[in-house]
Amino acid sequence: MASTTGEQFPVRVFGGPTALFDYGGLRFLTDPTFDAPGDYHVPGGKLTKTAPAAAAAESLGRVDVVLLSHDEHPDNLDNAGRALLADVPLTLTTPGGGQRLGEGAKGLADWEPIELDRPGGGTLTVTGVPALHGPGAREEVEPITGQVVGFVLTGDGLPTVYVSGDNASLDLVKEIAGRFGPVDTAILFAGAPRFTVLFDNALIVLDSAQTAEAAQILGARRVVPVHYDSWAHFTEGRDELVAAFTAAGLLDRLDLGAP
Repeated sequence: MASTTGEQFPVRVFGGPTALFDYGGLRFLTDPTFDAPGDYHVPGGKLTKTAPAAAAAESLGRVDVVLLSHDEHPDNLDNAGRALLADVPLTLTTPGGGQRLGEGAKGLADWEPIELDRPGGGTLTVTGVPALHGPGAREEVEPITGQVVGFVLTGDGLPTVYVSGDNASLDLVKEIAGRFGPVDTAILFAGAPRFTVLFDNALIVLDSAQTAEAAQILGARRVVPVHYDSWAHFTEGRDELVAAFTAAGLLDRLDLGAP
């Protein structure tokens, strides 16, 4: 059974969607982005990275597993992040991403679990959970913004961890909470990104108020937000997150992480 009383483990945040944490003796890295600031040309326009990562990829040390919400957007997997994957034994991602990335990558469908061996014996489980990168029905969103996957980590005597990926749906958060809640640590992608050319400028990932609402839905003891800085298309940042969690009476659960 997963524990909801264990001590909190450190989560290092590097900017954008990238965070590193130790769990069950393994080291996990989310959506690696380590390029210098610059522009990326994408269909319909460009994405602009405005700040470097808080540390260089080569300074991370061992990484056992990358939790990659999707491989198709440079603000979730940039050039340096893609190069890093070659040195990581396992990358968990979307079914389509597993095919595109090839050896060392495994795609997880919704609610699909994989057991990983822990160095000290025993196993932990990573379950792929649904995520939706925009408003509306999946069949309308995925042809435009692609597949996205979130992850839930569980294990005997371990806390329950949820990594949302680029998700804009609180209904999906409710489904995940119904299966796995309460959650000890939720690493929630935020930032309220919008594009005038996509979905009539609607949110394609949670805004700050929705991130606080997701924390309530999950019963999360701690929320580590990512994906809210270092890119020009994020419309809300640290100040908006602090204000939203304060308004919701959840500021004590907000952990902005250490670089």
